[in-house]
Amino acid sequence: MNGSCLELENPIRDAISRIRFAPQSNNLLISSWDSSLRLLEVDCSQLRLEASSEAALLDCCFQDESVAFSAGSEGSITRYDLQSGISNKIGNHDDMVTCVEYSTETRQVITAGFDKKIIAWDMFGAKPLVFVKNLDAEVESMSLSGFELIVAVGSSVDIYDLRNLDQSVQSNESCMDVPIRCVSSIPYCKGYAVGSVDGRVKLEISYPSVSNNMGYMFRCHPKSRDRRNHVVPVNDIAFNPFISGVFVTGDNAGYVTAWDAKSRRRLFELPSCSNSIASLTYNHEGQILAVASSHTYKEATEIEKPPQIFVHELDESHLRSVSDGSST
Repeated sequence: MNGSCLELENPIRDAISRIRFAPQSNNLLISSWDSSLRLLEVDCSQLRLEASSEAALLDCCFQDESVAFSAGSEGSITRYDLQSGISNKIGNHDDMVTCVEYSTETRQVITAGFDKKIIAWDMFGAKPLVFVKNLDAEVESMSLSGFELIVAVGSSVDIYDLRNLDQSVQSNESCMDVPIRCVSSIPYCKGYAVGSVDGRVKLEISYPSVSNNMGYMFRCHPKSRDRRNHVVPVNDIAFNPFISGVFVTGDNAGYVTAWDAKSRRRLFELPSCSNSIASLTYNHEGQILAVASSHTYKEATEIEKPPQIFVHELDESHLRSVSDGSST
């Protein structure tokens, strides 16, 4: 696997909160605690947009190739025209907004945060606010696939149908016995994976061709000098959109590891980064993996080094080994 560090003319000055590839291109959206949203064209390492905000940005997402949204630490949700650079606020939470997603099915922006609310915003109707769901706890992670919204609250996972947010269609209150750090939907079937603060990952997968659901939990610890496993939070999980069952985990010790859900095997491990892994994203073809190496403000003992973004391209031989489940 070939890997390179993206060089920015104006370096990111604070922690990276989220990176996301565009739906149909290799443009990379970057939100960070330095109050800026950046759009980077990965193919030529050119910065196409840098938009300043009044507060730290804790999440971002695309609507399409020309429109994006961000979630602000002061509670704002902002819409960006990526071609003109014009931005406008579409609404506010009562506290920090930690998660933002866009649904192409309902044409709504879905947000959640520390005010214990899930809010759906209608971008095309007469009223911007269409729904508010009050929860019992703060939301730190959320993921969307089709009509299915996966929300991690504390150590539990709730699943909602965007066509009826009045109540969850499934609640897994005992998903973990420790707080969940991240949740990721599976793009090609129903299911999700969660990463915990103690280095465990739990998968729940429902394949259309299989009658029984598949679910299990495992630990994904980095190597340690004393050859003993130690507790390291899993900060992010990303599924390859085209290779069924393949996903990567990024942890607080700077390790990115690829796994095969079907064979329950580790496929490969990238060279460790000097910072934590803050965010992971595959491009739309599943051939490029972008890795944000950054402190995360979630661990007081972290060493603060300049944030970096690495891009790893899967070559043909590696794609074959991953697709047939061979470990490397």
